[in-house]
Amino acid sequence: MGKFSINTTIAIASLVFIWGISWAIYKMSLAYTPPILFAGMRSLIGGVLLALFLLPKWKKINWRENWPKYCISAVLNTLFFYGIQTVGLVYLPGGLFSVLVYFQPILIGLFAWMWLGESMTLMKVAGLIMGFIGIVSVSADGFTGQVSIVGVVLGLLTALTWALGVIYVKKESAKVDSLWMVAMQSILGGAVLTLMGTGLENWSDIVWNTPYVVGLGYGSTFGVPIAIAIYFGLVNSGEASKVAAFTFLVPLIAVITGTIFMNEPITYTLLAGLILIVVSIYLVNYQGKPKKSGQKAAQVTNAS
Repeated sequence: MGKFSINTTIAIASLVFIWGISWAIYKMSLAYTPPILFAGMRSLIGGVLLALFLLPKWKKINWRENWPKYCISAVLNTLFFYGIQTVGLVYLPGGLFSVLVYFQPILIGLFAWMWLGESMTLMKVAGLIMGFIGIVSVSADGFTGQVSIVGVVLGLLTALTWALGVIYVKKESAKVDSLWMVAMQSILGGAVLTLMGTGLENWSDIVWNTPYVVGLGYGSTFGVPIAIAIYFGLVNSGEASKVAAFTFLVPLIAVITGTIFMNEPITYTLLAGLILIVVSIYLVNYQGKPKKSGQKAAQVTNAS
């Protein structure tokens, strides 16, 4: 398995933890707010906060040259991803929908091979498929309620737009500052979602209590700008498919969080999913045994 530096390991662990516990936090908050307004506000506020932090380096925005890239990324990574995801959750149980969304690492593996020139080995294919099966196992207990074809299509579209968004950012990473990309896509996409929510939902339906404020605050800081900045930073510095494989752990963390804080039971399917996900990450990041140049040199010397 490929070795990661301490900083990369910490970044991956932080990302998985931030996204993993966000499911429970957002679920708690959504009981007190319309979904589209909630998605738009946490994206918009998060983008503005990150932009304020980056303000001393405002020249890196380079708006005249990069505005098309910001807009495309905003459409894929914020407007479509958060928007379709929010609507899709209305049609499907959360467990099934999360499985469809986390089809994304498999799509990233395919797209990275097609458009970024990343390797595609049998080990990597087996690992991605095994990770998806692990997600199915982890989320199996959430497969309750009526299954809607519309919901399934929206779930797959969410995975597709997320994967395309990640590949696009990776492809343009040498031309655009990655942090400003996160800030601008969050501001632009969040503004559009907020306007959509204003037209389709009612601001008066928001209950400004502790669960809502905690969810909005978490999403506006850790959930959107910090997590996405970490994720794009990892993707831009390594193979997109290898980084994406670690996101298989997110639903697992979400289920474990529910077990600890919401007294949900630990099941055999959860344990089976854990094993499959760990094995899948190993397979996707497996690099084989490197050839030892010292041994080769010794063999040549002995032969002569």
